[in-house]
Amino acid sequence: MKFEKTPLKDCFVLTPEVFIDHRGKFLESYHKKKFNEVTGLDLDFVQDNQSVSKKGVLRGLHFQSGEFAQAKLVRVIHGEVMDVVVDLRPDSPTFKKAHHIILSDHNQHQLFIPQGFAHGFITLSETSVFSYKCDRFYYPGSESGVIYNDPDLAIDWKIPEDEFILSEKDTKLPTLKELFP
Repeated sequence: MKFEKTPLKDCFVLTPEVFIDHRGKFLESYHKKKFNEVTGLDLDFVQDNQSVSKKGVLRGLHFQSGEFAQAKLVRVIHGEVMDVVVDLRPDSPTFKKAHHIILSDHNQHQLFIPQGFAHGFITLSETSVFSYKCDRFYYPGSESGVIYNDPDLAIDWKIPEDEFILSEKDTKLPTLKELFP
């Protein structure tokens, strides 16, 4: 597995080695020992989640705060998404900075998102199956987010906004300035 740093502190892109033959393909999507050695982290992923979305579905930018903050390892099993992360750790040198990456079943990239980051994605293909491991259980009382169209982030979601499919909850999230006055 190949590990690459992103421009955001403690956030990594993981690319597994893919073995292809006449039967199909095989890859190792996670290896705790290798992950710990490269990142210096000893995480215990306790919950796996999966979502299925159609083109234009934008989920995010979500996070859990306090003792329920989650680190995540995300990947696309089918389709293609643009994945976006925002560093919300006030003591980080990349505080309030965003980064995006294309995750797809073709490139097999995965993104490690540390605790203290907001996370979201938009489906670029006709459908996507998105999978993520979390190091903390979901706790609704600590859930929050940043509005997808925050002017300070100026994220280009790669699809016209009139084609977005959003939950009502995601249209009412605060801006960075409201979260960090």
